[in-house]
Amino acid sequence: MENSVPQILLAEDNVFNQKVTVAMLSKLGLIADTAKDGQEALEKALKTSYRLIFMDCEMPVMNGFVATQKIREYEQTTGQRVPIVAMTGHNSEEDRDYCLSIGMDDYVAKPFKLDTLKELLVRWNLTQ
Repeated sequence: MENSVPQILLAEDNVFNQKVTVAMLSKLGLIADTAKDGQEALEKALKTSYRLIFMDCEMPVMNGFVATQKIREYEQTTGQRVPIVAMTGHNSEEDRDYCLSIGMDDYVAKPFKLDTLKELLVRWNLTQ
């Protein structure tokens, strides 16, 4: 796997959460690109072929739900589909179901530990 190219897009408006998650991904051998809001995430997702997108649900400018829906609309024209994992502080079954219903593929509640992140990445074939 080429390690100099970002394989993951992390859409997260909280700078601390961004730094912690990028460090965790780096520890697992993955490079992440970051976006500070849903609009920036959308723009980057349309230009770059990421293997996975972590999408915070509540961000300024454009939230993660709208960004996900717009990415899915674009993918309809390309035939491609990138896995999108919801990242949220809301951890009820209803929150999870809503994320999946609007087009996200997986869900992780914040805060999460390195082991949880690793399990998720193994599930999506990004690490062993």
